[in-house]
Amino acid sequence: MNLKQIENQALDLSEEERAQLAQRLILSLESSNDEELEKEWLLEAKRRAVEIDRGEVEPVPAEEVRVKAQALLR
Repeated sequence: MNLKQIENQALDLSEEERAQLAQRLILSLESSNDEELEKEWLLEAKRRAVEIDRGEVEPVPAEEVRVKAQALLR
């Protein structure tokens, strides 16, 4: 089976199944252990919170992000 066939089969999955597959694929690429990864995400969350508090960025509602992401995938 080639990559295009796998991609076509993956796109036939339900939204929830595609999300689970995407998560597993992304996690398979990461070499950090869970503790390191948790620390990195905490630092990123703190950095983003500071940007929001300073007014440097505007939060975007999750639904708006989802709609834009889906439009890009079409």
